[in-house]
Amino acid sequence: MIDNCLTKSDHFPLDQSSALNKESTLESYFIATGFLDQLPTAIQIAEELKCDSNEMIEAICKVADKFKIYPPTKNRTSWFVIVFREKLLEARADLMAHKYRKQYFK
Repeated sequence: MIDNCLTKSDHFPLDQSSALNKESTLESYFIATGFLDQLPTAIQIAEELKCDSNEMIEAICKVADKFKIYPPTKNRTSWFVIVFREKLLEARADLMAHKYRKQYFK
């Protein structure tokens, strides 16, 4: 299980100077959760929703947790697209709440 789903990064689209480092960080999370084949789709969805890699990492952790409880019965790819989109938005809300609490309780 991945203990810490947060790392430091910037917004997509990735700039060339740090693209390899961020891509390898994302790739390691996708490998650990068993969704490496879905990484291109995940990047496309994240760019569409203007999410950063922090949100993607948090979302893939949430997708992996949901996969353990409710695995797809028919089409794994379409299941991933629906769940990842949902979890990206949820991750954005979680990270914003965490940032707010961190500022508020300084």
